[in-house]
Amino acid sequence: MMQQTLVNRMAQTLHRSPAPRLVQPEVMTVLDQIGNTPLLDLSAFAQRHGVAPEVGVYAKAEWYNPGGSVKARAALRIVQEAEESGELRPGKVLIDSSSGNTGIAFALIGALKGYAVHLVMPANVSTERKALAKAYGATLIESDPLEGSDGAIRLVRELVAADPERYYYANQYNNPANWRAHYDTTGPEIWRQTDGAITHFVAGLGTTGTFVGAGRYLKEQNGAIQLVALQPADELAVIEGLKHLETAIVPTIWDPSLVDRDLRLEPDAAWQTTRQLAREAGLFVGVSAGAAVAAAVEVARELSRGVVVTLLPDDGSKYVSLGIFD
Repeated sequence: MMQQTLVNRMAQTLHRSPAPRLVQPEVMTVLDQIGNTPLLDLSAFAQRHGVAPEVGVYAKAEWYNPGGSVKARAALRIVQEAEESGELRPGKVLIDSSSGNTGIAFALIGALKGYAVHLVMPANVSTERKALAKAYGATLIESDPLEGSDGAIRLVRELVAADPERYYYANQYNNPANWRAHYDTTGPEIWRQTDGAITHFVAGLGTTGTFVGAGRYLKEQNGAIQLVALQPADELAVIEGLKHLETAIVPTIWDPSLVDRDLRLEPDAAWQTTRQLAREAGLFVGVSAGAAVAAAVEVARELSRGVVVTLLPDDGSKYVSLGIFD
């Protein structure tokens, strides 16, 4: 009897005790995973394409960011600064134009923070990018495919002007939070990961935030570092994710004074390098990443020694339907 009573008391005590919790030294959210991406060594690939053994070629693997691209960095900073200023608050709809990656990042962040997200995208962006944005709950508004990213910018401005109280316009092309994200994260990561040995930084121009922010930081560490800005060869040379600034709406965050070299690339070179990276280096990347590596290899071929760093904005999963890998 006494034994049964003891068992009953123990059972009652256990029933009242809270469930055990795992003790974790560091608990993170998805957003805490943005940044600190790996720096990959592409020197062996570069040497097969004419680069001297004394020249290192490296690239930041930005698809490690939540949302799968470098744009998560800028999107998070834009949202954080807008929350701090009160421009973005519950009930406001976050809206912006995007060719894909920034929109996907905004959609992801909106899902976590509880904001409705509306994205204006050219109608001809890949089905994968549209599907990802929708998966995170974003509302898509399609703009004229023939007008590209500039058409999407014009349409989003019209929507905001028609109902300014409804929207928070993230305005990635003109929002200084864009380049500040890269000044505070991408640039310092590259400097640390190369132990300050970087001699050349190559980055494609889209919103220009990566080039401006990371480039500005790197120049402050060592004024001898060469900043190479990559654009399509001309207005008819379409490379996903890149702008031909002379014939496009120029972002107000763009700072041409940072440019040491203006490098132009044909689409064929970007596509070819994209396929070569998959088949020779095991890197399944997007077209702008292929363009960045093609440009980095071109710069590296001219050197007898040095450390060339570029950035791979995303992987190739959003581009399969375009037939690039067929």
